[in-house]
Amino acid sequence: MSSKPGIQRVAIAALIAAIGMSPPLKASELIYYPINPSFGGNPLNGSWMLNSALATNKHKDPALDDTSGIESTQQTPLQAFQESLERAVLSRLTSAATSNLFDPVTGKLVPGTVETGNFTITIADSGGGILTITTMDKATGAVTTFEVSQ
Repeated sequence: MSSKPGIQRVAIAALIAAIGMSPPLKASELIYYPINPSFGGNPLNGSWMLNSALATNKHKDPALDDTSGIESTQQTPLQAFQESLERAVLSRLTSAATSNLFDPVTGKLVPGTVETGNFTITIADSGGGILTITTMDKATGAVTTFEVSQ
């Protein structure tokens, strides 16, 4: 029985020594920093979060291209060339049609009417430096009007 008080004394001494040798403990506030920009986080985290979500997304849309996330059009090289050629021709036609709409010296719009095969473009001076531009589709009769400052 005499060993029991000795064990208790050694245990108490070891506990006191452990407490005495431990470094001082410090505590601070817990501070929450939101990560998601939708909830007040840094906007620069947006692309990282989107890429993480896309990387872990197991669901695939069959209409989207796997590499870019853009709807796939499945164009052949011939179709792509045809589309590029059409755009080039339309660009040239637009340049030719709009060359009559601008004063070559000042570069400003000139009031008047320009007729193309499918459209009638009318530029009217509304006064106060405002021009009204009306485009009419001859085939459908659809009219688009907008105003610009001179």
